[in-house]
Amino acid sequence: MHHPDSTDQASPPRTRVRWLILGLLFAISVVTYIDRVNISVTARHMMPALGLTDQQMGLVFSAFVIGYALFQIPGGWLGDRWGARIILTIALLWWSAFTAWTALAPASSLAGWLGIVGVLALARFLLGVGEAVALPNFNRAVTDWLPARERGLGIGIAIGGIGIGAAVTPPITAWIMVNYGWQTAFYLSSGLGIALAAIWWLLARDHPADHPWVGERHLIPAEALPRMASPAIPWASLRRTPTVWWLALSYSCLGYVAYVYMSWFYLYLVNVRGFDILRGGLFASAPFLAILLFCPIGGWATDRLVLRYGITPGRRKAGMAGMLLAAAAIGIGALVDSPYLAIASLSLGAGWLYFTVGAYWSSTSDLSKVHAGSLSGLMNTGANIGGAISPTVTPWIAEQWGWPVSLGVAAAIALIGGILWLKVDPGKGLFREP
Repeated sequence: MHHPDSTDQASPPRTRVRWLILGLLFAISVVTYIDRVNISVTARHMMPALGLTDQQMGLVFSAFVIGYALFQIPGGWLGDRWGARIILTIALLWWSAFTAWTALAPASSLAGWLGIVGVLALARFLLGVGEAVALPNFNRAVTDWLPARERGLGIGIAIGGIGIGAAVTPPITAWIMVNYGWQTAFYLSSGLGIALAAIWWLLARDHPADHPWVGERHLIPAEALPRMASPAIPWASLRRTPTVWWLALSYSCLGYVAYVYMSWFYLYLVNVRGFDILRGGLFASAPFLAILLFCPIGGWATDRLVLRYGITPGRRKAGMAGMLLAAAAIGIGALVDSPYLAIASLSLGAGWLYFTVGAYWSSTSDLSKVHAGSLSGLMNTGANIGGAISPTVTPWIAEQWGWPVSLGVAAAIALIGGILWLKVDPGKGLFREP
């Protein structure tokens, strides 16, 4: 049964202001990864300064992932209910405050109650809660602002900002830490987030019909005007829509592989491929630059494929092709002897992995425009389940059988994620009882 809120519903008009909205989402995406990644660099000075062991720092890192995973669905629901403008503004202020508190927490009175590890873990957990709101509300904004034929490109541009954030944060944070102290890195990134929250609030609106710079408001069809989303997540409909769960399962495969890059790629280059610390840091940015390039290209490709073949074939071709090519590139990179060929192949693997992002996230809008935030939050919960497993399992497999096997497992998981696209059918929409 085709849901009336699916892609055939009247779309917002084509207005140049939509590119402003996408630019702001891209900037927010960059900031999310600055605030997420900076602690992995500052840890080098934080740990001796605060007397933390590797295991204790690992607990602090894990606290972020827990908060981030748990609040994906609530964060998406809030966007569906209240709109992306106010929810993203509050979220930016929230996680910027806890970014700054990461530097202040060890000296706070609360540290006397929870201990330094406990108070840092709490700060990172609450940071994760705030950042969990981001990507589902990106999808909410893209769904409300862009015609259906452009949503893959739109979400690809928005999420592509993580490539810049993940690539530039380590060297910039390291420089700030060495010259001004590790606390300063958190204060500056917090200030950046607060400034961006103000800009987003001033320039963004929930819908083209609400924006004073959109001259075409009188052309917006009545059925495309903003309306209050259902306040309840339609769990009964979700249970009866297999595509939702296949989509989440496939995306959990992407999450597993993505976190291999985020947690172990730099150390793999230094410890396994023999690069020194500086060159390892330079080359470790290559996968994230590939993400920056491939993410919007993949979004554009899935939009073109949808126009040519229809919703389900168009999303499936882009999603499956990207995951299968990622599996092949990662497998080759794991086996080649040349460290430079390995970097090139593994970086292409990351690029092809994120080539699929437009297909994944647009599929949630295809299923239900009204519940795009909640559905994408559910899907991204799957990614973070995979992401929570990956940082621990990857080095364990490498210790037992070697890094080629460990990366080969990541390639196999990407392959499985691609095959699961055969079960994904967003064109049918979200199941409803007659």
